[in-house]
Amino acid sequence: MAHTFEELVAKQRAADAAQRMVDELRSAYGPPAGRQMSGAQSGTYETALRAWRDLARDVQTALSEYARDTGRPRAEVEAEVARAAAPEDT
Repeated sequence: MAHTFEELVAKQRAADAAQRMVDELRSAYGPPAGRQMSGAQSGTYETALRAWRDLARDVQTALSEYARDTGRPRAEVEAEVARAAAPEDT
């Protein structure tokens, strides 16, 4: 599947947002192995973690495909996407 640079940036932003959600839940609930989470907390955390992992995997696959299709080094594309997806300082 062909990806545009803008799609890569959107995918990276989605993965970054999912990671922030996992970090927020970990901060609120404590480390998963550190204490017992309630059933609802555990479900929420596990769902967020799976979403982050799925989105991160999709980004990595899309980056590889884009780099291959454009003939550019993957590391170069990844760095460019990371810069474009980073929140702007205001």
